[in-house]
Amino acid sequence: MASRLYTWALLAVRRRGRVIAAWILLLTAVGALGITVHGKVASDFTVPGIESQRAQDLLEKKFPDAAGGVVRVVYAAPAGSTLTEPAGKAAIEKGLAKAARIRGVVQVTDPFKTGSLSADKRIGYADVRFRQDAADVTQDAKDALSGAMAQAAKAGLDVEYGGTAMKAETKVGGPAELLGVVLALVVLAVTLGSLVAAGLPLLTAVVGVAIGVLGVKFVSTWVSITGTSTVLALMIGLAVGIDYALFIISRHREQLADPDMDAEDSIARAVATAGSAVVFAGATVVIALAALCATGIPFLAVMGLSAAATVLIAVLIAVSLVPAVLGLFGERLRPKRPRAGRRERVPGAWGLAWARAVTRRPLIILLTGVVALLALALPARNLRLGLPSYASSPTSSTQHKSYDLLSEGFGAGFNATLVAVVETGDIPAGKVTTTVTALRTSLAGDSDVAAVSKPVANSDRSLVVMAVVPRTGPDAQATTDLVHRLRDNAPTVTGAGGTLYIAGQTAAAIDVARKLSGALPLFVTVIVILALILLTLAFRSLLVPLKAALGFLLSIAAAVGTTVWVFQYGHLDGPLAIPSAGPVTSFLPVLLIGVLFGLAMDYEVFLVSRMREHHENTLDPRQAVVHGVARSGRVVSAAALIMAAVFAGFIFNEDPVIKSIGFALAVGVLIDAFVVRMTLVPAAMALLGRRAWSLPHWLDRALPDVDIEGAGLPERAAPQRDAEHETAAVR
Repeated sequence: MASRLYTWALLAVRRRGRVIAAWILLLTAVGALGITVHGKVASDFTVPGIESQRAQDLLEKKFPDAAGGVVRVVYAAPAGSTLTEPAGKAAIEKGLAKAARIRGVVQVTDPFKTGSLSADKRIGYADVRFRQDAADVTQDAKDALSGAMAQAAKAGLDVEYGGTAMKAETKVGGPAELLGVVLALVVLAVTLGSLVAAGLPLLTAVVGVAIGVLGVKFVSTWVSITGTSTVLALMIGLAVGIDYALFIISRHREQLADPDMDAEDSIARAVATAGSAVVFAGATVVIALAALCATGIPFLAVMGLSAAATVLIAVLIAVSLVPAVLGLFGERLRPKRPRAGRRERVPGAWGLAWARAVTRRPLIILLTGVVALLALALPARNLRLGLPSYASSPTSSTQHKSYDLLSEGFGAGFNATLVAVVETGDIPAGKVTTTVTALRTSLAGDSDVAAVSKPVANSDRSLVVMAVVPRTGPDAQATTDLVHRLRDNAPTVTGAGGTLYIAGQTAAAIDVARKLSGALPLFVTVIVILALILLTLAFRSLLVPLKAALGFLLSIAAAVGTTVWVFQYGHLDGPLAIPSAGPVTSFLPVLLIGVLFGLAMDYEVFLVSRMREHHENTLDPRQAVVHGVARSGRVVSAAALIMAAVFAGFIFNEDPVIKSIGFALAVGVLIDAFVVRMTLVPAAMALLGRRAWSLPHWLDRALPDVDIEGAGLPERAAPQRDAEHETAAVR
């Protein structure tokens, strides 16, 4: 691999104008397509085959008036007043009359006729149902509805909005996200010792992210893509794009410190060595993210493929655009020699000291680190998965305010309302009413059910719908248990020839969480096996891959445990602006495993490849460990800090899903890089000694030699610097 990348990099440097032009042309073309031709962004997470989705499909087919998106308008009178007072009542009714005339509205309920008022008459709600699905209700229609309710607000009433059609669009680009990028630039400047060199990884990463994200938007014309998919592609693409360029540029600058190193040859060697690690590590990220398709969940597969495509672009940029840009700068990136009388800084001095400290007492270090990670992982035993309700929306949002008002007026379970859908096609005509009545009585008899609405049938009575209000909120474990119990009532209907479905937003969140929980063990198994195979190929060792896989599992456990402690237990809710504690986002563990696996392999490959490179030359295993950490520790630490800064910038995003993903990835990267790779890996390698690099002869002969250390590279070229380049050199 290294020899081919060396040849390729030389070509990119010598044809740098064409390479740069090609990437600019690609960016322009994809950008134009992504901006002008794109589909709508989905806001819901649907999974075909789960019971709630089957019920929704049935409603859309047989009872479309009950399947459209709903905006729930919530009214609240001032303290001491009621909604039934003449002025307030007239304003509400007038607004609802206007709402009924909005294009796409098929039904508007009147709280004074349906009894949708709290016991003290201070809080009430009206449902405005649209013909379209919730995701298809336009912003213009929502704005028109808000305008229709303006008179109620003028009458002194609080008016807030909830319902399935009010899911907020995911937004990025706020101050926190930008601060993460600024911190990444600071880390780059400190690591590379040059503002010019620091700007290059950021520039090339932005090009890759722009192509990836705009490409995803273009593909959304044909494929349903959630807003989370786009943000994840941005988040991952930016982080790995900066890191991959950093690996190559730092190796180039390290080599240029030798005055006899030719700049062009140095670029090619940096791509051949550090670039080999980038290609190998990037391939693991792409494969891990693409493996999300194995879960059988479409939205998660699209999410993984979107991020994988952006990572693939980052790898291609690292081995083509980066060397071409480095070729433009030539000698200007060569570090200056220290002035006379000033002591020259020893490269890797901090890493050398750290490596010696870790390898001095490796067993104690290893045991301490493992115990600490297991302690962080303890909360993961109580992991509960779900999808965020409006309680998790920002406290200033209308969705959160409507949630609180409904809980205050009608009880916590009102926001968790379930939908009982009864398919009556095979029930004898004379028994439909009796069967549905018996079912309603059975559902209402559950101790955790607060109320069951009157049955509503479609035109041919082949489908009957009832609302079931739990006593507990959507995020409560008792509500999850209730859904499973209600589904046990199916024999009441099936015995008569019908079919019962328990659906609604709350039931859908429970079904998605259950589906993902079932897919998690298989996904972990696939990832671990993949890690063992790839690292065996890279390092021609059995113990190194085994150690890496165990370290990865510790990182995942600690990251999940910390996420549970914060988001599920409710710690740090103030500093992190978390409106409400609740279950961890159902697809976060699967996503965390896929993403963190790839990133962990980045650090593993970059760190251990330098160890193996030194071991191949000296056959001294302990010195190989020290040398590897000394040479790679600074870059790996910088790469981890950059990734963590980028991910942490998304913690303060208003979207609760993005917030939890950003937190989990930031914590996971810091734990894996600094505790596992920089501490436990050197300790374990020191304990293993020569055994770390052993491989059965039959397996050694069978495995291809991927050469990521550059053992097969040609001899170094003679320097070819002229006086003009010498004077242009900068620090």
